[in-house]
Amino acid sequence: MAFMLSFLPACSVFKSANAEGNTDRTRTQTRVPSLREIVRKKIHHGNDRFISPFGVGGHKNPWQILRWKLFSENRFKTYYDRERVIPVSIDWEPVRSNKGLSITFIKHAGIMIKDMDRYILVDPIFFDLSWFIKDFTPLASDIKEMPSPDHVLITHGHYDHLDKTSLGSLDKETHLITPLGYNDVFDDLGMNRRTQLDWFDTFEEGERKITLLPCNHWTMRNPLVGPNRSLWGSFLFKTKSGATIFISGDTGYFEGFREIGEELSIDLAIFNLSAYEPRWFMGASHMNPRETVRAFQELRAKHLLIVHWGTFRLGDEPIYFPPVQLKQELAKEGLSDRLLELDHGKTLSYERNRKKVI
Repeated sequence: MAFMLSFLPACSVFKSANAEGNTDRTRTQTRVPSLREIVRKKIHHGNDRFISPFGVGGHKNPWQILRWKLFSENRFKTYYDRERVIPVSIDWEPVRSNKGLSITFIKHAGIMIKDMDRYILVDPIFFDLSWFIKDFTPLASDIKEMPSPDHVLITHGHYDHLDKTSLGSLDKETHLITPLGYNDVFDDLGMNRRTQLDWFDTFEEGERKITLLPCNHWTMRNPLVGPNRSLWGSFLFKTKSGATIFISGDTGYFEGFREIGEELSIDLAIFNLSAYEPRWFMGASHMNPRETVRAFQELRAKHLLIVHWGTFRLGDEPIYFPPVQLKQELAKEGLSDRLLELDHGKTLSYERNRKKVI
């Protein structure tokens, strides 16, 4: 139950326009603070917890979980018999030998970015999430074969993104780059090399820059303590290789994508896409394919890659729906050529003039 409660949308103080609505009309009715203004005034900092300035839904309670799981119609059940367990084996040798920039899709939202001589691991989860949630992409290769990450990025504290068992399998001296507020978790793990960032704070290492950006989400690990005791965010990674990568983490749609796109130049946008149905429950926290395409357009990114799909069925939609539905939405907008397809266990070599699965 604690795990299920951690998926409940949290309270918010500013109501942003939904992606299905008229954002221009909303802007004329109420003045929405810019992202920079929110951060400068620390609007997202409450007295004893962080505040989501962008959410579109109120706080859900356990009875609404029961309504969703036991009493609401699931129109996707007939598609579940096509779901397949596909074990994931990763050949790390091409990654090690690649001298430029590459992205390896491990499972769920976990990716390994190799930027020349550095390895950056994002939201690692190597094992099962829970006994009652099926793992459709179990790792078949030994995680010890994976190159040791130089940095680990954590987007937020939900159990499928901050997994203590997975982090515990790494060297305790691994450097963690996270939003504010997770010291208790990392103290338990004995991982003391930490850089904590507020929104728009940046960690710099030579020519590399990793910036935490605002996003429309929330976090919770203990329902008794409540939500948003820690911060959440997206990451912008300016690589030494030359490309700039946007890593969304979990997020609902919000107008901040347009602001980010107007301010920053992004080569590759990596979006989390799954757990988006039913919309009445998931819409405040996760984008659906239509909203993902809209966010991608507003970011003005050159290419799009999706993760977070295919491993755990955390929403009603079957695990294989996200890439299928995303392709349909991209085709409607004439953007099919902007999608970089990457399956679990595969590695994409990303260079400005060449994108290739290796």
